[in-house]
Amino acid sequence: MPINVSAARRSAAPLAAAALVLGLLPALPASALPAGALPAGALPASAAPAPVDLDALFVGAHPDDESGTLSTLGQWNEDHGVRAGVVTVTRGEGGGNAVGPEEGPALGLLRESEERAAVGKAGVREVFNLDDVDFYYTVSAPLTDQVWGGDTLEKVVRVVRQTRPEIILTMDPAPTPGNHGNHQEAARLAIAAFYAAADPKAFPGQITKEGLRPFAPARLFTGGARGTGQVGPSCSSTYKPNNPAQNVFGVWSGRTSPSRGRTWAAVEREAQRTYASQGWAGFPDVPSDPAQLGCDFFTQVDARVPFPEPGSPAAAAPTNILDGALTRAKGGVPVGTRFALRTGEFDVRPGAAFTVEAEVSAPPKEELGRSEVALRVPDGWQVSGSGDLGRLRAGRSGKAAFKVTPPAQAAPGRVRLAATLTTERGGGYTDRQVEVSPPVRAAQQPLPQVAQYEKWTAEVGVPQLGGIVPPVLTLPSGGGREVGVVVTNVSGETRSGTVRLGLPGGFTAEQTEAPFEDLAAGESTTVPFEVTNSDPSLKTSNEGGDYAYTITTTVDGGGSATARPALELVPATTVPQAETAPAVDGAEGDGEYAGDPIDISRLWEGSACASAADCSGTARAAWHDDTLYLLVHVKDDVLGTPLAASDCKRHWRTDAVEVTLDPRGTSENTSTTFKAAVLPVTAEGPPCFLRDADNRQGPGEETAPGMKVASTTGDGGYTVELSIPMEVLPGAVDPAHLGLNILVYDSDTQDKTGQTRIGWSTWGGVQGDPYRWGVATLPGYQPPADRPTTPPDPVIPDTALSSLDSPQTLEQAVRVHVPPAGAPAASSAARVLTASAGGDAVRVRLQAGGPGKAHLFVRDAEGTAGSKVVTVSRKGVTTVTVPVTRAPGKGANVLAGWEDRGGGTAASSVTVR
Repeated sequence: MPINVSAARRSAAPLAAAALVLGLLPALPASALPAGALPAGALPASAAPAPVDLDALFVGAHPDDESGTLSTLGQWNEDHGVRAGVVTVTRGEGGGNAVGPEEGPALGLLRESEERAAVGKAGVREVFNLDDVDFYYTVSAPLTDQVWGGDTLEKVVRVVRQTRPEIILTMDPAPTPGNHGNHQEAARLAIAAFYAAADPKAFPGQITKEGLRPFAPARLFTGGARGTGQVGPSCSSTYKPNNPAQNVFGVWSGRTSPSRGRTWAAVEREAQRTYASQGWAGFPDVPSDPAQLGCDFFTQVDARVPFPEPGSPAAAAPTNILDGALTRAKGGVPVGTRFALRTGEFDVRPGAAFTVEAEVSAPPKEELGRSEVALRVPDGWQVSGSGDLGRLRAGRSGKAAFKVTPPAQAAPGRVRLAATLTTERGGGYTDRQVEVSPPVRAAQQPLPQVAQYEKWTAEVGVPQLGGIVPPVLTLPSGGGREVGVVVTNVSGETRSGTVRLGLPGGFTAEQTEAPFEDLAAGESTTVPFEVTNSDPSLKTSNEGGDYAYTITTTVDGGGSATARPALELVPATTVPQAETAPAVDGAEGDGEYAGDPIDISRLWEGSACASAADCSGTARAAWHDDTLYLLVHVKDDVLGTPLAASDCKRHWRTDAVEVTLDPRGTSENTSTTFKAAVLPVTAEGPPCFLRDADNRQGPGEETAPGMKVASTTGDGGYTVELSIPMEVLPGAVDPAHLGLNILVYDSDTQDKTGQTRIGWSTWGGVQGDPYRWGVATLPGYQPPADRPTTPPDPVIPDTALSSLDSPQTLEQAVRVHVPPAGAPAASSAARVLTASAGGDAVRVRLQAGGPGKAHLFVRDAEGTAGSKVVTVSRKGVTTVTVPVTRAPGKGANVLAGWEDRGGGTAASSVTVR
C-alpha cells in the first residue's frame, strides 16, 4: 500500500502470503548450510563467529547498479583472490518487469535472484540488502533521503564495520543531469560511511552495545570519470580527466580470463544479461577485438594509504586500485602502511600561506625504518618545513608539517599537492587537491539540488567533490527570468566591487552590470539580473545545448575573476481557450484546438528514430472552464506489446504517451507534480491510463478522478486524446508559468522493452527533471480563488521486501555471520533446533531468547517447499508446523529469519530429518 511520506519514512513490508515465494528462488547446496548452524547474530559478539572479512565493497541503490564494475571485480577475484561484496540499498521493486507479472515484494525477490546470479559470474558471493524503498525514478537526492529515512547511513556503516573492506566503490554522488537521485544518495551514503565507520563517535551504540569496532577503509572511489580517453590496452594511461588534479584509475576490460577463455568485457556482458526483468537479456555482444574494448574507470575520492602516482606504470596496471590497500607495488612500502595528506583549508588564496600535514603509520607488525616525506607543489609555490619522520617502528606514526604559499599571481583553479614517502622498506605516493580562489568569487545561483549537494560536500568533508556540476538555469524560449549571481567573499576583509554579465547572442538584460558593497569576510550576497531570450528562433532543449555566458567579478582596488555558467532554453507554447469543450474521442474535431502544433519528435533517450514514420509526433492543447485538453498524434509503424488492462503500469515497457504538469513551474522534483501516461491500446483493446512518479501514483481512475482518455489507431500510428481536470493537479495552476512536457515512449518489440523516447522538451532523464520541462501560458485562465497553491504531501509507494522474507538473504546471513537487512544483531535471538518432515508439513523446534517474529522456510535444491511466519511471545522452545506444497527433497533444510522487538535480526538453519 502507498504511504504518506510525512507520516512514515520506510516500511519493509513482509510478504502477505507464502505463495509469493514458493519455488521462485533456488536453494544453496545443503552443504553450505550445516545442521545446527549458528544463527547470524544469535550470540554475544565475543562468542559469535566472526563476520565475513571482505576486501572490497560496492555500494549501490538497486540490483544491477554494480553491473558496470563486474569486469574489474572479476579480474581482482581471479588474479588476486579479492573477495568483494555488494551493498544494495533497495531491491528495485519500483522498476519494470519484462519477464513476468511480479511486482512489489515478489519483484524484489526476482531482482535479488538476478543480482546474485550476475555478480556470481565475477566471483562475488555476498549481496547485502538494506530493505529501503525503491519508489520511482527521480533525479532528486533530497527526495530519496526523505523517503529512505535517517537510518540508512547507520546500516551502511554497520555493514562496513562488520565486513571491514579495504576498498569502497560506489556511484556518482553529484546531481548531474539525468543522474538517478537514488544513485546519488547511495553514493553519498557510501562516502559518508567511509569516514563515519572509522569514527568511534559515529553511531557509538554499534561499538558499545553491538561489539563492533571502528574501521577505516583504505581507499574510496566513485564509478566513472569526467574526461576523455581512448579504448584498447592503453585506455588507463591515456585518459585525461577534465580536472587535471583528479586521480582517475582505469582497469582494462579487454584482458582475457584464463578460466573463462573470454575477455572480461564479455564476462561482464553475460552478467548484465542476467537482469532480464529490466530488459537487459537482449544486450548485444561486446566487440570481439580487445583493441576495441575500454576501461572501467574509477575516480578516487580519498585514500588513507599510498597509491600509484598518476602517470606511472603502476597507475596504468590492473592493480592500480588495489595497490597500497591490498597489494604491494614494486618498490612500494609494505601493505598496511598508512600515508595521508591533509591541508588546513581547501580554498587557498594567492599570496596567503596555509598548512599541509603528512601523517605516516607503519604496519602493526612491520617497521619502516628511517622515513621522510617530501612535498611537491606547482612551479612558483613556496614550501617550508621538514619532512623528517625519524625511525618508524611497527605500529608507530609520524607527522610532518609544511607551510605552503601560492604566488601572488597564482591562477584560479584546482591544484594537486603531492607527497612522496621514502623509507628503508620502500616508497609511497599520495596527494591532495586544493582550489586557488580569488578574494571574491561569483557564481550563477545554483539549482536547489546543486545547492544541497554543495552543502553536503562541505558537511562530509569532501570539498574536492564540489564544483563539478556545471551551473545552469532554464528560461522559456522568448521569455525571461531573474538570474541571481551569488557573490562570496573568501578573503579576510570586507570587500566591494561590481558584477558584469557577458551574455551570448540572442539574450539581453535590463542591466548587465551591478555593484556589491561592503561584503564582509566569509559572507555571500545575491545580485539579481533580469535576463530575456530576445531571439526565439534559437534552438531549445538538447538540440540547442547550453548557452554559455560569463560572469566577471571585479574587486575595488584591483583583481577580478570570471565564471562561465550557462542558460538553457526550454520550449514555450500558448494554450488557448476553447469556445466549447473538445470531445474526448481520439480525433481532432473542427475548431477544437486552435493553438499552434507542438513538435514532440525530438529524441531524448534510446535509439534514434529510423524515419518520421518510425517515430515522430505532434500535439495540440486547449483549455475550457477548469479542464486542460490535449490531442497527441504519434507516427509509429510498429506497435509494441499490448499490455493487459490489469498491467497498466510502468508505461516505458511499451508504446505510451506521457503528459507531465508542474502547476507553478517551480517544483524541485516530481513529487509535487502531475504525471499521467496513456497506453493507446491494451490486450483487451481500449486505452488505459495511470499516474506515475508524481504526487499520487496509481491507476488513473483512482488517482485522477474525472480524467478521460480516448485513442484511435491506424496503420501508421495512433492518436491519443485526454482531458485533465485541473482540480486533480497538486496545486493551483499559475497561468503564466505552467510546467508542461509531452513525452512519447516507443517500443518496436513484443518483449516489453522500449527502444526510443522522444518528446517536446528533451534532455536525458527529463521525465524526472521538472525544471527542464517546457513552459505553457494559459491566457484568460484563472484558477478558483480557494484552490491552494501549495501541493499536498506526496504519497510514495512503499513496497519494499523484508530481508527476513528472502531465503537467499537468510542463507547468506547464516553463511557469512552478518545479520540480515543491515540491522543490529538480535539481542534476544532465536535459532532452529530440529526439523522433521511428516506428511504435508515440517515440524520445527525453535529456541527463542525472547519475544519476536520468526520467518521459516523449508528449502531444498528445487527452491522453497513451504514457509510460515510466526509470532513468538516468550522465551524458550516453541514448536511450529510449517505446511509444505510438496515433499522436501534430499538435503532439505529449514531457514529461520528472526526479528526481535528492538529491530535486531538473526538467521539460522538446520537440516530436515
